[in-house]
Amino acid sequence: MRVKPVRVVRGFALIEVLVSVVILAIAALGYAALQLRGLSTNASAMWRSKATVFAYEAADRVRANAPGVAAGLYNNLVTPANPAACTLTNVCTTAQMAARDFAEWRTALARPENLPGGSGVICLDSDANDGTATAPACDGTGTQIAIKVFWSERGKPARFVNVVRP
Repeated sequence: MRVKPVRVVRGFALIEVLVSVVILAIAALGYAALQLRGLSTNASAMWRSKATVFAYEAADRVRANAPGVAAGLYNNLVTPANPAACTLTNVCTTAQMAARDFAEWRTALARPENLPGGSGVICLDSDANDGTATAPACDGTGTQIAIKVFWSERGKPARFVNVVRP
């Protein structure tokens, strides 16, 4: 009787290792994509936080100049003027203070390290949740002062609005 030789299967362990490496590579790519998404979301949150701080800073400036609000000096601040140099000996009027507040605020907004493409307006508006950086849509009616902060986030326009009711 003749005995059949046993056939030895070779290379089976190499296929298992190859499949394991492919699965590990896919998992690593998924983790890298997750990290990139997290970084992007954190950047977005940072820009929104900065916009919120700037909007509340402008609101504090408006509230600090109550006579200027009553005189309507904050009703249509869209383009900053050259502010007066106020000192202890050369005290600003309420109109000069409103212009100075707006000019300083807009200058801080325009710095690229603060907000990319940052700009803003302070105006009387009946519907604050509208407008863009180029057309802020301030209608000059209503009882609320809208503080609109605009910036560019990943090439798309972004906006934050704070409403002050004096």
